[in-house]
Amino acid sequence: MEKQQLSGMSLAELQTLMADLGQPRFVARQVAEWLYKKQIFSFDEMTNVSKKVRQLLSERFVLGRTRPVESVESADGTIKYLYQTADNHYIETVYIPERDRATLCVSSQVGCKMGCRFCMTGRQGFVANLTAGDIINQIYSLPQFERLTNVVYMGQGEPFDNTDNVMRSLEILTADYGLAWSPKRITVSTVGVIPGMRRFLDESACNLAISLHFAFGQDRATYMPAQKPYPIEDVVELLRNYDFCRSHDEDDPREGNRQRRLSFEYILFDGINDKVHHLDRIVKLLRGLDCRVNLIPFHTIPDSPFVGVPADRMMRNRNYLTSKGLFATLRASRGRDIEAACGLLTTKRFG
Repeated sequence: MEKQQLSGMSLAELQTLMADLGQPRFVARQVAEWLYKKQIFSFDEMTNVSKKVRQLLSERFVLGRTRPVESVESADGTIKYLYQTADNHYIETVYIPERDRATLCVSSQVGCKMGCRFCMTGRQGFVANLTAGDIINQIYSLPQFERLTNVVYMGQGEPFDNTDNVMRSLEILTADYGLAWSPKRITVSTVGVIPGMRRFLDESACNLAISLHFAFGQDRATYMPAQKPYPIEDVVELLRNYDFCRSHDEDDPREGNRQRRLSFEYILFDGINDKVHHLDRIVKLLRGLDCRVNLIPFHTIPDSPFVGVPADRMMRNRNYLTSKGLFATLRASRGRDIEAACGLLTTKRFG
């Protein structure tokens, strides 16, 4: 019988497990502390847990914490890591250091079902969901874990096509028994899978990013198949029922305990979604929402008909959106030379 991962279990799940083993509830919190706060690699390191319990756990479980099996560094300092999952698949994770922060872009699936035509992960197709342990492992087994300031679920996969495991991982990241991070340090990105998104909005205080890319529904359906079951108009309508931050400076002390931040990701494609009428449609679609629009350069993928727009036009488009009252930013391209930039992650080579 294949052993389960212990890492990735919530405190409630660990308490149930301990009850099954005839142990008191406090042992579950001890185990959680070893897993998530002390981040052990061996059951023998659980020195305040009885040898009997450690033996029982080792017979039925693996810890689920594994180091990266490969890494490659970009000229700009970005590092792409390769991790092996519990079921022997592979995923890519991207560490992005900056002057005053360090962001980790984590994956939630091996491959992806969404089929966006401009994304290498979409070309890979869906292979498997990651467990909560697989997701968390990308974070606390990172060599630079202590330097991390932010985590974004923007790697391989659609997070809300794997909602249960993503939500469990968010709980572990933010709970006092886990890593105890502020939800403001975490952003989850989605193409707009409404059922999972609604659950996330109701149960989590983490930030949300929507992969918009095309503001006209017909265009979006052509390039992003998820538009058909989950129209962007319906996504935006749902978002209007929730409160988001008015300030867009996450370090602004006036933020206090305000709600999560909302952003929309928009890759600019030459001649396809970069004209004034496209920008006007963005303004109309998002009018009244407290959000930002991140304009992203397109990173060329093999055998692709898409072409990015030059930097000066990206700036003009940003300025146009700003003039219309939207808070718009330009996202810098990082890790392009190691295929770690937006839309380039894939582990298809591993089968």
